[in-house]
Amino acid sequence: MRKITKSAIAATVVTSTVLLSGCGLLGGKEEAKQMDPPQNEAVDETVAKGENPAEEATDQEEAATETVKRDLYLIDENGLVVPYTVDLPKQEAAAKQALEYLVAGGPLNEILPDGFRAVIPQDTEVSVNLKDGTITADFSKEFQTYSPEDEEKILQAITWTLTQFENVNNVVISVNGYTLEEMPVNGTPIPADLSRADGINMDNSDVVDITNSRPVTLYFFVQNEEGEYYVPVTKRIENTGDDKVSAVVNALIDGPNMGSNLISELHQDVKLLSAKMDDGKVTLDFNEAIYGAFNEKMISNHVINSLVLSLTEQPEVKSVAITVNGSEDVVTEDGKSLTEPVTRPANVNTGSF
Repeated sequence: MRKITKSAIAATVVTSTVLLSGCGLLGGKEEAKQMDPPQNEAVDETVAKGENPAEEATDQEEAATETVKRDLYLIDENGLVVPYTVDLPKQEAAAKQALEYLVAGGPLNEILPDGFRAVIPQDTEVSVNLKDGTITADFSKEFQTYSPEDEEKILQAITWTLTQFENVNNVVISVNGYTLEEMPVNGTPIPADLSRADGINMDNSDVVDITNSRPVTLYFFVQNEEGEYYVPVTKRIENTGDDKVSAVVNALIDGPNMGSNLISELHQDVKLLSAKMDDGKVTLDFNEAIYGAFNEKMISNHVINSLVLSLTEQPEVKSVAITVNGSEDVVTEDGKSLTEPVTRPANVNTGSF
C-alpha cells in the first residue's frame, strides 16, 4: 500500500488486504470489540473517555509517549463522512481531544491524508460535558462559519466521533453554552436524542414511501489511486417481512447509489439462502455467486468486511459466519479458513502505510 499522508504517522486507511485471523477481522493491534458504546455504566460527568481512570499512566514520561487509537470522522474528496483511525496521545479528556482534532487548522493538519478535510471551522474552541450517557459538545462562535453544504456532514461527524466512547449514547450541540435545536447556518433540525441512529451519509434515493421504510447502516468502499477505505452509508429500506439480518444483507446486495463513487463486491446474482442467529452469532448461507470472480471457493475480503461491518451495526449481532450451499469449506482471498466466525474490529479504517 502506498503512502497517502503528508507525513509518516500511524493513522491509517484499510485496504482490500485486511487480514482475518481466528474469530476476528483485524484492522489494527487492538482487540476486536463492538464499536457502539455499552449502556448504563458509571462515568465521570465532565469528561468522556474510553479508559478507566484507575488505569491512567502515573509516570509522566510514559504517559507522554503512550498513544491510543481514535476514530475521527472527516469529509473525503467525494463529500462523504468517513471514519479515519488516528493514534493520538493518550489523555484523560479524550472526547474533548477528539473534537479538537476535528477543527480545521488544528493538530489534525500534521496527519491529514490527501483528499480529506476537517469538519469544524478553524479557530473554533470546544468543550464537553457528559451526564447520564448524554454528552454536550459546546463550541465558540466560530463554529457558525461553515459552508451550508457541509452542515449535515458536520453534525454527523461530530455525533459519530463522540459516540465511539464508552457511555456516550446521545449528543447535544451548543454554542457559547446555548443548546441548539437546529444547526446555525442552514437550519438542519437537531434531534433531542441525537445519536448514531440518526444515520450518516444518508441515501434515500430508492425509497418511494419514506413513512413505510426503516434505516440501516451499510458499509461500502471507495477505491482511488492512493488506496481504499470503508464508508458507512445509512440507507432507507422498505418495511417488509424480512428479519433485520436478511434485510441488511439484501440491501448490501442491492448495492450503493449508482451515482456515487462507492463500490460493492456483493453482486446482484448473489443470493442469501438462509440467515440464522444463535447467541449473537449470525450464520449466513449463500449460493456460489458469493465467490464472485474468485475460483476455488474463495471469498473477497471486501465482501467479508462489508458484511461484518454492516451487520454488527445491529446491536444484537456480535459475529458473522459464512457458509456456501451449507458447506463450511470456505476461505478468504488470502487462503485463510473461515471456519470461525468473524467479529467487528475496534476501529474501521486502520492498517499501515
